[in-house]
Amino acid sequence: MNTKPTATDAYLACAAAIHIKLTRLQQLADDHFGHDPDAIHWGHIGDLGRVDQALDDLPAIFDGQAK
Repeated sequence: MNTKPTATDAYLACAAAIHIKLTRLQQLADDHFGHDPDAIHWGHIGDLGRVDQALDDLPAIFDGQAK
């Protein structure tokens, strides 16, 4: 019996893991990333800027076009 996963199995598992992470990221965003909105400082802006840049870079993996 072959228990080795197929490429399709591995792809679907990876896609599911990505969806879970995207859902968690949306939850964090909805909660101001755990920050008190009345206590935001420039460090938070820097953190979000790095996240924003990383999110811009990710589609380039699939469509070959960096923003």
